[in-house]
Amino acid sequence: MVKIECNHCHLSFEEKMMIKDNELNFCCTGCQSVYYILKSENLESFYTKLGNKTIKAPLQVSNNDLEKFDSLNFLNSYATMTKEGFIQVDLILEGIHCAACIWLNEKILYDTKGVVEANINFTTNKARVVFNSEIIKLSEIIKKIRSIGYNAYAYDSSVADKQASKTKQDYFVRMMVAVVCTMNIMMLSVAKYTGFFTGMSSQVKEMIHLAEFILTTPVLFYSGFVFYKGAYFGLKNRMVNMDLLVSTGASLTYIYSLTVLFGAKGESYFDSVAMIITFVLVGKYLEVIGKKSAVDTLDKIKSTLPLEAVVLKDGKKFIKALNLIEIGDIIELKIGEKVPVDGRIISGNASFDLSSITGESIPVYKKSGEEIYSGTVILDSTILFEVTRDFKNSTFSSIVTLLEDSLNSKPKIQTLANKLSRGFSLIILSIAFLTFLVWYYFGLDLGFYFENTNQFERSFITAVSVVVIACPCALALATPMASLVGISELAKKSLLFKEAKYIETIANASTVVFDKTGTLTKGELEVSFVEFFNKDEENINLLYSLLDSSNHPVSIAIKKYIENNFKVLHLSLEDIKNIEAKGLSARYKNFELLGGSSELLKEFGVDFEYSSKSTQYIFSIDKNIIANFELKDELKDDAKELIEYLKGQKIETIMLTGDNSFVASSIAEKLEITNFKANLTPKDKANFIKELKNSGKIVIMVGDGVNDSVALASSDVAIAMGNSADVSMMVSDVVLLSSKLKSLKDAFIISKKTYKHIKQNLAFSLIYNTITIPIAAAGYIIPLFAALSMSLSSLVVVLNSLRIKMK
Repeated sequence: MVKIECNHCHLSFEEKMMIKDNELNFCCTGCQSVYYILKSENLESFYTKLGNKTIKAPLQVSNNDLEKFDSLNFLNSYATMTKEGFIQVDLILEGIHCAACIWLNEKILYDTKGVVEANINFTTNKARVVFNSEIIKLSEIIKKIRSIGYNAYAYDSSVADKQASKTKQDYFVRMMVAVVCTMNIMMLSVAKYTGFFTGMSSQVKEMIHLAEFILTTPVLFYSGFVFYKGAYFGLKNRMVNMDLLVSTGASLTYIYSLTVLFGAKGESYFDSVAMIITFVLVGKYLEVIGKKSAVDTLDKIKSTLPLEAVVLKDGKKFIKALNLIEIGDIIELKIGEKVPVDGRIISGNASFDLSSITGESIPVYKKSGEEIYSGTVILDSTILFEVTRDFKNSTFSSIVTLLEDSLNSKPKIQTLANKLSRGFSLIILSIAFLTFLVWYYFGLDLGFYFENTNQFERSFITAVSVVVIACPCALALATPMASLVGISELAKKSLLFKEAKYIETIANASTVVFDKTGTLTKGELEVSFVEFFNKDEENINLLYSLLDSSNHPVSIAIKKYIENNFKVLHLSLEDIKNIEAKGLSARYKNFELLGGSSELLKEFGVDFEYSSKSTQYIFSIDKNIIANFELKDELKDDAKELIEYLKGQKIETIMLTGDNSFVASSIAEKLEITNFKANLTPKDKANFIKELKNSGKIVIMVGDGVNDSVALASSDVAIAMGNSADVSMMVSDVVLLSSKLKSLKDAFIISKKTYKHIKQNLAFSLIYNTITIPIAAAGYIIPLFAALSMSLSSLVVVLNSLRIKMK
């Protein structure tokens, strides 16, 4: 019966089943439609990339559900807004089989008007699509994907977690099958090798070979299926990976042993086949366990938040899922419950445990009108609060997103490891082939286990040992495994790294630049001295009104002092201007108001000679001094310990501040910082950091994430600290959720430790392969021990990475 190949999917069917279209043949209307879509889009080169490979016929997916992709509920749950105002969504693509499928989907999406970016990960089939919602809807993008025979649905991390658990279970079942069969094979092998010395009839020997064959077959083809699958997809993408080495070594040994079973001269090596698969599979399983252990920190954090909240509307209470909560909703929160989303208290007062967010163990009292953050726990009252941020944009959700992104990112050193591991497997196969040729043609007999074997068998087993003992897996695992553990340990210390690459940068940093207020000092300014030259009621009201127009810590501290000592009235000021790092100017009727440092007054021609070693704030009306304030700010308890640690690590420390030189020198003297700059504007700080970088230094900037945003952006690594995590996340590379400087010290300790273990892993994997491959090529390692050695090398890398957790 004649079969004809479909011009789209390359699958063959009976001629009578095909759809004839001139000289073309299609197995279904789906293939026919996709063929003409590709042709109309000038994407026929897809078939060149596909080559002789076949693909499944296009998925016949109904478009009746497309409307849901454009609903506000769906977009609020799964999409985010980029800085440029575009919509970003992560999708899982169904029907991806090879690199050609990836190419086709990316190409069709990039050629779609309104799609800004489309990146697809082949290993996960996860597509990140960025599009302009004013030009194209998400439903139209999904429809476009379906039109070429694939399907897409929203990526959900909980689904990914379930998949990880499923993978772990699958490895466990395959491993147990391999272990049980291998243990029985080992007992048979004992009998077989004992027979060499005590004598064994050929019939008994054949029976043992047959029994070994029966037990080895499920080990190779069921337990070892993961290696065949990995090798297949690697070859489809023109990659020679570790799975190909394992499957090649085991398969060749199995085939050779089959020839012996069916009458060829020599010894069977079914036991080696089973052990190769078993040892490597055990190593793989332990690797999965190690990764799962590292990711558990994220899982624990995610699992602590409630799934729903009690919402009040029109005097009635009802339950609402977190992803459906909207800004403006009123939520009831009872004792012991976690705050589900960010909000503002509108009724009641209570103490909150912030330890899950900031690491602070002391409860914080919050009253009506104050902000509360998701992930914190209410301790002693019932309150009502108004939602100010939806779930996706709340503090807790932002922290989880940062953790997920950092766990998926890669340090720079991994680029080197990836380059080495890509060509490694191909080199090993070449060495193994050369080993076989050299042994066979030169008749070598160097090993200690080749008695009673022929030349082909000696050459073959030696080559297999070379293939099996080589371990590109250890090389490939060296960086990601250590990074994964390091990121999880940093998260436990309330340290959020936006990308894993910053671990490497911090570990190699040469200079750390600190802001002063709120970083090295507590940032809780208090008025220590005040002098009024004119206490007229209107003057006090004007001072209060000017202070109220600023959020600077100095203004807030003095405003608090005024409120506690005077009855004040807020006046409406005009032409309010912020003079960078100096103060404020404004007008009231015909009066000129100035408030700030002595430099500000000098700039406006106001003469006031007064030196102070504290932070100073002077207020004048029409160039007449009304009041002079001095403020003090205490050092953080662990500031000196941090500076001493950095000095011990040979890291240069610099302090930059907008405060006057007297205050700066006082703080620098207490901390023994010799290099500091005072009276700097944010722009001055940024320029100073750029100069440091231009001199070849790796610069870390530590600030409050708001006033120092320009300087933070100029550094190699921007670290924002304090409790205002929502602001800090926007401007920094690393977020310290705790205001304690001990967290910053932990960031350096863990980063250095992680980078050290990465280098140890790389060194070990390179040394291991450099030593063991020549020994195997010389014939001194049999496949069984080669498999054990290779598995142990991967296990060493995993265990060494887990040592990062040790104190």
